[in-house]
Amino acid sequence: MSEAARMQHSRLTRLLLALERVGNRLPDPATLFVLIGLAILLVSWVGAAWHWSVVDPRDSTKQILVDNLLDAESMRWIWTSALKNFLDFPPLAIVLVAMLGIGVAERTGLFPSLLKLLVRWTPSRLITPAIIFIGVNSSAAADSGYVVLPPLAAGVFAMLGRSPLVGIAAAVFGIAGGFSANIAITSLDPLLSGLTEQAAQSINPGAVVAPTANYAFMFASTFFLTGLGWLVTAKIVEPRVSAQRVAAQIEQGGIPHTEASLSHVERRGLLAALAAFVLGGGALLSMALVENGPLTGVVTRHATNTMAPAWSEALVPIILVMFLLPGLAYGIAVGEIRSDRAVTERMGQSIAGMGSYIVIAFFAGQSIAWFRQSNLAVVMSVEGAEVIRGLHLGQGVMIVAIVWGVATLDLFLASASAKWVFLAPVLVPMLASAGMQPDLVQAAYRVGDSCVNPIAPLNAYLVIVLIVIRRYDSQAGLGTLLALLAPYSLAALIGWTAFLIAWNALGIPLAF
Repeated sequence: MSEAARMQHSRLTRLLLALERVGNRLPDPATLFVLIGLAILLVSWVGAAWHWSVVDPRDSTKQILVDNLLDAESMRWIWTSALKNFLDFPPLAIVLVAMLGIGVAERTGLFPSLLKLLVRWTPSRLITPAIIFIGVNSSAAADSGYVVLPPLAAGVFAMLGRSPLVGIAAAVFGIAGGFSANIAITSLDPLLSGLTEQAAQSINPGAVVAPTANYAFMFASTFFLTGLGWLVTAKIVEPRVSAQRVAAQIEQGGIPHTEASLSHVERRGLLAALAAFVLGGGALLSMALVENGPLTGVVTRHATNTMAPAWSEALVPIILVMFLLPGLAYGIAVGEIRSDRAVTERMGQSIAGMGSYIVIAFFAGQSIAWFRQSNLAVVMSVEGAEVIRGLHLGQGVMIVAIVWGVATLDLFLASASAKWVFLAPVLVPMLASAGMQPDLVQAAYRVGDSCVNPIAPLNAYLVIVLIVIRRYDSQAGLGTLLALLAPYSLAALIGWTAFLIAWNALGIPLAF
């Protein structure tokens, strides 16, 4: 490394250390969400007093006004909807229900055996890209990756004598930073393309935007982001962690650096778990594929009141079953489970460890619901789109403006579908006049929506990640999380945006 490169690396390390120190001085996440909620109440009062509003992009005859949450009617709503806001907190159901199955799989010994298997079969130099690649593709199973992959990645890194926090960071970048990319078509594709098509038809009634409109680009992005995340991990994130900190993290996590050797009993258990996984997965797959099966057809998506495949709305219980069955089979095969009481005990132990998460979820659920109820999110989205449109720049620069504008909004409104509901009717028709096709606008939106997910304060799933980090570093706070993930987000903002600009400049179709 040259002297200039060493100095630059040193400055970056000092900057990240400063970010970690400042961030760790922030209040506890539960307290932080309380403060955010209070700020939302105050801003909603100011916005209502100053008559902040935008034209509803779905109906130009209507205005969307900022709602004052401090008036009597809104205060009544705040008090009477508190329980609903908690129960509607996006990750709550998936985390608690999935943890029932995950707890059995983890506490019977299935997960440690899987970690040994992964370490044994994957060359050590390829562990990082393998974890990132799995994380990017985990969006095929909705948000379950946040629950499953970080603790597994931490365990793999610990077994290799590497920092488990670095493993968590690599996994979270794949899950959150690469959320829109995938080698398969996911439930996000038809959801976004439907909104894009509807917006495009406002100026071209015959416009069609297929669910595969961005598939070629997102397929290639899966491998691009895997390489980018691997580079950031190797050159920036992992070199910051000293050998002493790695040893302390591994010791606190209770996963010793050991050889990945499997005993005869563990092999028997893994074979039983594999058989249970295949049988259970086959049964669920048949429910989704057989004509008039229980998981065929479409149902109303509860979160957005839109139609969705039945299997996608059943993902939470599917995740429960797909961890519970292999966990049971493994536990029975190795002698860890001898009665039904042993199963419920392990489920209870798993949920008991989620106490701090439930506390945070209550306050996070309130502040997120208040933000949505105030209409501040809508006003910010539409105004941001207007700023992007008003730049009147070429396609390359316009792509940058869309990506970075959406990334800024993503810091405050994490839901991909919620933002696009309001941005699509504004961006798609307006940018059509600048020669941008709807599929390109949608692709730029998806890049911007993903890049800063790892550090978005209102990404509710980051609470789960912080809890996993604290298993290995009890002193870790939000600063630790931000310092780990900020390099990935910045690299993705620059690198992935450049990748899309080059893709478009070369005239490569966004779809196969």
